[in-house]
Amino acid sequence: MKILFLNYEYPPLGGGAANATAYLLDEFSRMSGVEVNLITSSIDSQYHRECIGEHIVIHRLPIGKNAKSLHFQSVKDLFVYTWKSYRFAKALLKKEKIDVAQAFFTVPCGLVAWKLHREFRVPYVVSLRGSDVPGYSDRFDFLYPFIRPIARAIWRGAAAVVSNSQGLKDLAHKTSLQQEIGIIHNGVDTEHFFPKQKASLEDLNTLHLTLGASRLTDRKGIRYLIEAIHLLKEEYTFMLKVIGEGNAKARLEQLVSEYGLESQVTFVGRIPREETLRYYQEADMFVLPSLNEGMSNAMLEALSCGLPIITTRTGGAEELVQEGENGLLIRKRDAKDVARALRMLAQDVALRERMGEKSRALAESMSWKNIAQQYAEVYKKTTA
Repeated sequence: MKILFLNYEYPPLGGGAANATAYLLDEFSRMSGVEVNLITSSIDSQYHRECIGEHIVIHRLPIGKNAKSLHFQSVKDLFVYTWKSYRFAKALLKKEKIDVAQAFFTVPCGLVAWKLHREFRVPYVVSLRGSDVPGYSDRFDFLYPFIRPIARAIWRGAAAVVSNSQGLKDLAHKTSLQQEIGIIHNGVDTEHFFPKQKASLEDLNTLHLTLGASRLTDRKGIRYLIEAIHLLKEEYTFMLKVIGEGNAKARLEQLVSEYGLESQVTFVGRIPREETLRYYQEADMFVLPSLNEGMSNAMLEALSCGLPIITTRTGGAEELVQEGENGLLIRKRDAKDVARALRMLAQDVALRERMGEKSRALAESMSWKNIAQQYAEVYKKTTA
């Protein structure tokens, strides 16, 4: 089977969808009879061709990116990727037969797949990731009225549409109620991300928190975690290392300075995915006060590392977190509720340990191998 992957993000460019694509390609490289061409974006001004094994080829097209803009895609970036990926895919399809196209994000990648389907009759699958679904991100509110009818047409023409969480599926149905949408969750590398026995600490009032690797945007709600740390500073010392880059970084740094939390909150910048393990392993709990998510890769990695989870009721959170079992669910935009959850876990070591064990058990059922097989089954159905 020959598959065309379309994703404008791929490591080191992008976030969760980029990492998901990388993991899927790694799994597909081990499957017999599967060949994949990925058309993605270059991080510089040059075209690059890379290979994973003998049957996975990655085409990186220059769209104007550089080291300072790896984790923030502008509307211009999306337009340039759309045009260049469409032209590149057309040339590729004229040279070889493709059985199915896999588009990550409705736009721009689903639009490219839709156009290729009309011209070459290649069936395509759309994977809903988050911001491509109207209503997901405040940042794109001005675009969603234009995207909504385009999304309906793209989904209607697809051989299959899959969401990475029930919450995102429900949101997509607000745009197209009759659209059939399946669910394939994100996976996690349980061999790479694993718990580490923590040494007993003399100072039980000092606890380490992690958000995992994240884009530093307002949507992640990181300011509410910083505010919660400030609210509890007389009771506990919470140490937070913020991993990632993004347009909210300067505002978050200013907030940390205003609260005098420089000794507790550190911004460590972008960390390669393969180096994030130690940040999870040193943490006592994972906190994600996000305003919206699809299915957080960082949360899955935290589960795999055996951490109790504190998160808002968004995206796939309620599919990954059972209240009081492996974590606590908090209200959005509410620093006091974040503080309540932090206090509850901070004062009960045994509860944190029980929750961490249940987190790890859940992660073990969500390997990327299983997820890749689910996608492969969808592709087989489209070409049957």
